[in-house]
Amino acid sequence: MHAVLINADNSLSWSEVPEPVRKDHEILVEIHAAALNRADLMQRAGNYPPPPGWPEWMGLEMAGVVLQAPADSRWRPGDKVCGLLGGGGYAEKVVLPADMALPVPKGLSMVEAAAIPEAFATSYLNLCLEGGLQAGDTVFVQAGASGLGMAAIQLVKQVGGKVVTTVGSDEKAEFVRSLGADVVVNHRKADVAAALAANPPNIALDCVCGPGFGPCIENMAQGGRWIVIATLGGEQCQINLRTFFRKGLKLIGSTLRSRTSEMKAQILKGMEDLLWPAFSAGTVKSVIHQTLPITQAAEAHAILQNRENLGKVVLTVKGN
Repeated sequence: MHAVLINADNSLSWSEVPEPVRKDHEILVEIHAAALNRADLMQRAGNYPPPPGWPEWMGLEMAGVVLQAPADSRWRPGDKVCGLLGGGGYAEKVVLPADMALPVPKGLSMVEAAAIPEAFATSYLNLCLEGGLQAGDTVFVQAGASGLGMAAIQLVKQVGGKVVTTVGSDEKAEFVRSLGADVVVNHRKADVAAALAANPPNIALDCVCGPGFGPCIENMAQGGRWIVIATLGGEQCQINLRTFFRKGLKLIGSTLRSRTSEMKAQILKGMEDLLWPAFSAGTVKSVIHQTLPITQAAEAHAILQNRENLGKVVLTVKGN
């Protein structure tokens, strides 16, 4: 079979690789579409290696058709599934634990389904499990127009919460409002900390951090949970620790990729129960910016690198 490999000069090539070998607890899937994530860019740069046991090539989520499955699993050959991967999605086939796959929601294409697992699983893990999201909570989502931001906004609204989010342009502000965001802050024009002072969040999902983190956390609601999943705005900041015990705050560091397969399976099950009916009903959506053939993976990476996308970029491997 073929997969997208990273060459010594950091270029990408659609190259022949060994066929995957399925273990007893795994399914073998013919990949039809694989969605991109910023983690793919980090892996290509040599900064985000796949967990042990996963292929060396990139790809954290995909959708396709089951070719082989354990007899005691929920899957049968021919089933359409989407799956969460530790790596290996940029390829013609992949094997993954049977409980790390989900059915393609009714009415969705393979492209739309491929764009669901990573962002929505990350949102569910951090907002629902780490953050204890409840109806009526105010949630601060950094970078609302990112793939993760779009998923988080929709998840919060599905549960019945209020969303405060940041964007970097008026176009993105209009876009996230269409997804249900209640308060939108263009961080290039307005003070984020002031917006939080007017809307104290119970939960924050932060992929930015940096120098602005300290002033923002001062405006958390009593008992708030600030969840850090990345530091795109910088790794250093100054915070007032007295705020933590005065308000009873929790600062939580979290990543999805390092979780065990068993934990990821629990996350996916909870996500399916909460969101799959909404996907089928169209009240929660998989937002696609552009699709490109898998042989144009480098061009797809450039879209993410240049921050040109509003929605997910998806590579197509087979016709849908």
